Amino acid sequence: MFTQTRFQPACFYHVYPLGLCGAPERNQRWEEAQPRIRQLEAWIPYWQELGIEALYLGPVFESQSHGYDTVDYFQLDRRLGQNSDLRSLVNQLHAAGIQVLLDGVFHHVGREFFAFADIQQRGADSPYRDWFFLDFSRRSPLGDAFNYACWEGHAELVKLNLNHPPVRDYFFTALETWIREFEIDGLRLDVAYALEKDFLKALARKGKSLKPGFWLLGEVIHGGYQDYLVDDLLDSVTNYEGYKALFSSHNDRNYFELSHSLERIFGAGGLCREKPLYNFADNHDVDRVASQLKEPAHLYPLAILLMSMPGIPALYAGSEWGLGGRKQKGDDRPLRPALASEQAFLQAGLAPLWRHYQRLIALRRHFPQLFQGVYQPLCVRSEQLVFSLQGGETGLFAVNMSAQSASVPVTGLEPGLYEDLLNPGVSLELHSAQTSLELDPHWGRILRRIR
Repeated sequence: MFTQTRFQPACFYHVYPLGLCGAPERNQRWEEAQPRIRQLEAWIPYWQELGIEALYLGPVFESQSHGYDTVDYFQLDRRLGQNSDLRSLVNQLHAAGIQVLLDGVFHHVGREFFAFADIQQRGADSPYRDWFFLDFSRRSPLGDAFNYACWEGHAELVKLNLNHPPVRDYFFTALETWIREFEIDGLRLDVAYALEKDFLKALARKGKSLKPGFWLLGEVIHGGYQDYLVDDLLDSVTNYEGYKALFSSHNDRNYFELSHSLERIFGAGGLCREKPLYNFADNHDVDRVASQLKEPAHLYPLAILLMSMPGIPALYAGSEWGLGGRKQKGDDRPLRPALASEQAFLQAGLAPLWRHYQRLIALRRHFPQLFQGVYQPLCVRSEQLVFSLQGGETGLFAVNMSAQSASVPVTGLEPGLYEDLLNPGVSLELHSAQTSLELDPHWGRILRRIR
């Protein structure tokens, strides 16, 4: 039995390297490696200026196309470079004080993965037949002489038999290589909801034995987060419920939805009370939040909420300056554009939203205890939300999505002098547990009790 890793960066930054670095859509495996991943080295000063403390790198190992159809777990995708390029990047990130998570894709592989290719050639005589779930009585949708289980109907993603000891040995060897060769700090587990918990336990045990503090983030979409957040399993999971509530509560002008989700997950009787869920407003699989929101001005109160709600916030590359993007007929490429570091630095100087995020991240770094605790709603209205986090440093968080100023009655406050961290030079002195809080349009307040 081990305990969960206390890993609480002020903010994650999520990069999908094949997209951001401008890699070709298909991997021509006869071509020489191109060190595109080294483009990320130029981003390091930008991430430092923004205040990022942890980087989640999407799939980087040799694959056929989008990175999740892996064919070699021991080699960097040739479209991104060689192993030495990744090792150099991680070393520079660590020197800059930024921890690194890689994508661990263990549920399925691409059709060119060596074990599956052997079955295509030798059929039932292949020594790897037990690596997958095969049916030799009928053909596959792609014309193979056998059929096989795959991920959610995608025949190009072949499901692995993770209960087969040689399969586990293969992946545990890969994990050891990633930790020893690249010195990574953790993994984001792709489709963790589809992985058997016995495998997750063994993976967690292996990772933490190789590197104390090794952090495991699971992709869990449809709830049941608490089932994964136990001492011998995962350290965090993706908060898709919070993701949905963040944009839809603004579009519907209904902060009751968001408050209900926060209380259900992080409240006094919450399913994941005081657990560090991975909070996000968008990622490489869903439409950009700037395109989701009906009103661009709502990006500002949304940012306050993302950075203030219990858990660990994450920014998807470009969203910190309001980059938009939608799927096109199921095509994810518009969500994963090539971006240059020069473009990022330009936006850092011009975009008010970028400076807003920079300030919020700085507050999380300087006052970490203020952003921890049990969610307690103090006033919930359709367009205004005020809450505190019980158990940490005494404070108050308030947002107003309306285009009009709002005066919000709040009860249950601790008397004292509060400084407004989001609005420098502003303070609030409370002589009783009740007050009326003034909120600017499309803005908010973060109040910290100083005496």
